[in-house]
Amino acid sequence: MRLRAGVAGARRALHAPGLARACAVSIGLVFCAVFAVTASRISHAGLEHFSPEERARILQHGPWPPHVAREASNRVSSSLPAARFGEQLFFDRRLSVNGSISCASCHVPEFDFTDRRPTAAGLADTDRNTLSLTNARLNRWFGWAGATDSLWAASLRPMTDAREMGSAERHVTEVVRTQPDLACAYRRTFGAAPSATDDDHVLSDVGKALAAFQSRLVSGRTPFDAFRDALARGDRRAQARYPDAAQRGLKLFVGRAQCNLCHLGPQFTNGEFDKVGISVRRPDGRIDWGRFDGIKAQQASRFSLTGRFNDDPARSRGVSSRHVALTGENYGQFRVPGLRNVARTAPYMHDGSVPTLTDVVRHYSTIDALKLHLAMPHAHGDPGGDLPPRPAESVLRALDLTERDIADLVAFLHTLNDARPRASMGGHKPASCVRRGALSELGVQSMPDRS
Repeated sequence: MRLRAGVAGARRALHAPGLARACAVSIGLVFCAVFAVTASRISHAGLEHFSPEERARILQHGPWPPHVAREASNRVSSSLPAARFGEQLFFDRRLSVNGSISCASCHVPEFDFTDRRPTAAGLADTDRNTLSLTNARLNRWFGWAGATDSLWAASLRPMTDAREMGSAERHVTEVVRTQPDLACAYRRTFGAAPSATDDDHVLSDVGKALAAFQSRLVSGRTPFDAFRDALARGDRRAQARYPDAAQRGLKLFVGRAQCNLCHLGPQFTNGEFDKVGISVRRPDGRIDWGRFDGIKAQQASRFSLTGRFNDDPARSRGVSSRHVALTGENYGQFRVPGLRNVARTAPYMHDGSVPTLTDVVRHYSTIDALKLHLAMPHAHGDPGGDLPPRPAESVLRALDLTERDIADLVAFLHTLNDARPRASMGGHKPASCVRRGALSELGVQSMPDRS
């Protein structure tokens, strides 16, 4: 009886107006305090502090994907038929001298258009690592040494390199003229059959179709992009999903390590060339002069943007090509590669001599003056008496990273991978416009494209 009376009394007390209000206020204050503590933990847990300067540097690595204007030097750069023709050519072994090698032999789609070899191997071994074709359209210069100034010109060189596909230019143009599927696709792309007399014109068009295909090889969004965009809009909850190690690595990247001095912008590259303390001596003992030879090759090429095959009447993209200067600083310089999907493109450096990303970061952590000297003018002689008598400067200094720093930077670099694996591509099948038996060079019959 006493227990029941006590419970009833308590109920009457709780229903008293003043006490009810007091309890409500107390409960509300407790709830607000708990919520505030929880929210504070959510807003700060797992978030690295970035200074305003670091935040600004992070934001300049986006947005992604970037808007890319039509490539004026290539009149078919945005053409779907050209991209289909280019993909067909990309996988076509007939363009090689013995029918055994295609562009895809070294630029394997499943490997982010690399080959996972230290150096490329076509008909023979080469001296340089295979660069990924993903995002290649965004470059200003092409190849490890910048020997070409357009994606379409860069697409021609491997076909006629004796160590790669080994073809004479005449062989490439004759294959396009005489093979019904290729002649048909050419006409669909360019509105006329391949010229019977102007090999250079046909060859440049082959390069432009290949470039139209490669222009569509753009990497997807990454965990870094999600973090960068969350940082831009102040969404701390979304920022907290980014791994702690990657945040620490990113802070190093834009801060103490200063990686972003060269690896800047949405593509994580300045698009230029530098010395990084990697040997310039080839396996056979010869010297790879890098950018020095690249400028010479670009200036001598009849497919340069300064020449007649540039489809842009204003030659706007040719200004850089016309004014690029050959200096002693170019000796031993190689491309500063973009870093998107970098974890998929091992091994690294121009000669493929560095096996893993961890090894790359460790290389920069311990780089010394002697290694940099070996990538300076006159260290291995003078390539033809062209070098001015002054050393090239380098912004590189040993980073003196801890093992945790190295692991954090590698964790960050892995977040630059997109989520989409590169599937095997099937667009290299013969064009649907080809009729069996249509062997006439200029009279290939076209069928409607229902794709």
